Amino acid sequence: MKKFFLSIVAALLAVPTFAQFTSGGFTLSESNVYYGVRLGASIASLSGDDVNMDAKTGLTLAGVVGLRLSDGVPVFLESGLYYTERGAKKDKQSVGYNNLEIPVLVKYGFQATDEIAVLPFLGPVFSYAFSGKTKQYQANSAGEIELVKVGTFDEKKAITGGLKRPNMGIKVGCGAEWNNLYLEAGYHFGLTNIAKDDDFTIHSNALFVNFGVNF
Repeated sequence: MKKFFLSIVAALLAVPTFAQFTSGGFTLSESNVYYGVRLGASIASLSGDDVNMDAKTGLTLAGVVGLRLSDGVPVFLESGLYYTERGAKKDKQSVGYNNLEIPVLVKYGFQATDEIAVLPFLGPVFSYAFSGKTKQYQANSAGEIELVKVGTFDEKKAITGGLKRPNMGIKVGCGAEWNNLYLEAGYHFGLTNIAKDDDFTIHSNALFVNFGVNF
């Protein structure tokens, strides 16, 4: 796994050598479309009724595309497809699931220097959890307590009462770009109640940091 991460970072660092931009990958006087790749990490958590678990770190991988909306104002609309790992943990118990996310972000570009652009952003995120496992303590047939794995979305077995797969949230944060290299940080607020049990409320939240390249 370590070699895998190092190879991705090396590839990202190699990309931006082919071109230079005067304002972090976009110009302030022209319309343009940009593409990008992202690699990062999220510190995810579950909040709500009777949720007593700590944050859990996960991986983020993504491809994005952005479009400038105005010739006169550096406003951009960015979307893409993200793979993210979400959940929470407590001691040896953990709730984990894997998401596909599509954000729709509005970004505004500020030219900090001739080569650095700062881009705060805000927008909704639509996601769907396609797989997940929960580790939890459970009594076996002999009455002994052991750590077992069950499906995160199984309302009959999971300690959370099962989670719903669709989710919607809001992303807010800020990015900075220098000669195609891009770094961003922000927070994902979960809006949807993802608890299958109507008597409970569970929201998925995450602090994230992503690194990548725009070209």
